[in-house]
Amino acid sequence: MRQALRDFFDGAGYLVRGLGWVAARPAQWLFGLIPALIVLVLYGTALGVLAWNLDDVAGWLTPFADDWSDGVRKATRVVAGVAVFGASLFLAVLTFTALTLLVGDPFYESISVKVEESRGGAPPEPDVPLLTSIRRAVEDAVLLGLVALCFAVTFFVCGFIPLIGQTVVPVAAAFVSGYLLAGELTSVALERRGVLRRERFALMKRNRPLVLGLGVATVVVFLIPLGAVLAMPGAVAGGTLLVRERLGDESAQLTAVEGDPQVAR
Repeated sequence: MRQALRDFFDGAGYLVRGLGWVAARPAQWLFGLIPALIVLVLYGTALGVLAWNLDDVAGWLTPFADDWSDGVRKATRVVAGVAVFGASLFLAVLTFTALTLLVGDPFYESISVKVEESRGGAPPEPDVPLLTSIRRAVEDAVLLGLVALCFAVTFFVCGFIPLIGQTVVPVAAAFVSGYLLAGELTSVALERRGVLRRERFALMKRNRPLVLGLGVATVVVFLIPLGAVLAMPGAVAGGTLLVRERLGDESAQLTAVEGDPQVAR
């Protein structure tokens, strides 16, 4: 337990170190803001439209409450509205990184390489055709979106449970989203080492407290207004440092066991 807590805080520390790395290199930070800003506009517009129509959405989801007393009906629809918006925010936080990495792959690949070069050199790029690389990125984004949607629906339903929906569910959502988010943040550096989706999640499972620390800390920062945009370059840098310093040797052993890392998933 003590080691798990130490690893958790070490993982969170990698986000701090990543933010420090980009803070010392303002040009890299500004460079990394471009794709995050593009995705932020898309997500912000969608969440704004949802918030504007939240009463109608809550009413549409709770037709059974139409004949209830005014006070009970309003309370039910307030809970429904909060659950809908909370689930949507969870889905947005979780998929923001995947979509931003997909849109900004050249940006974050460049940042990740520069992080590795600042620590002694980046490993050689894997010899993978461009179309294969794009296909894998799209597959990862779609898969993460489907997983996030399943969890969002689950948390939405659980949000109606008194007390648990307002206490346990948000904490569980933070840890689930943090775990999956860490998988996205480390994907750039791990794929450079030939570690693809299946092996990546096996590696994360072996180092769960460490990756949870990075992911949960990032989720907390992303919940701050504009935090997702401003911290995204630093989060990628932190994920790269985590891979280089803590997961790199193990990833090499993993790919050696799994076989040729360039085979399709």
